[in-house]
Amino acid sequence: MAKNTFTDIDYQAIGKRVREARTRKQMTQEDLAAAIGISTSYTSAIETGASKVALPTLIHIAKSLDTTVDTLLYDVTPATTYKYDRDAKILLEDCSDAEREYLLELLKVAKDGIRKL
Repeated sequence: MAKNTFTDIDYQAIGKRVREARTRKQMTQEDLAAAIGISTSYTSAIETGASKVALPTLIHIAKSLDTTVDTLLYDVTPATTYKYDRDAKILLEDCSDAEREYLLELLKVAKDGIRKL
């Protein structure tokens, strides 16, 4: 059976990313729990995936760890690249082949320029 990315949330993966962010910030579970007003045991349960983390709690965790909710959810949210692909397709729909080639070259130059920043 296929996994529904909107309802089947991998709480263990979220917990792993919370733990990684917490250790990068050199915080203990106790430090994080105190910072956001939850128990140390709940922090541990979040990090092991034993407990489902509520969105408000995840927002507080992200803020306390100087990261984003997106970073903590990364593998369990659908990739947003499809939006950019769709937008690009719409922009190119009425272009001639010559216009598409020109725009592709502009995109390559812009990409190279951005990466050099």
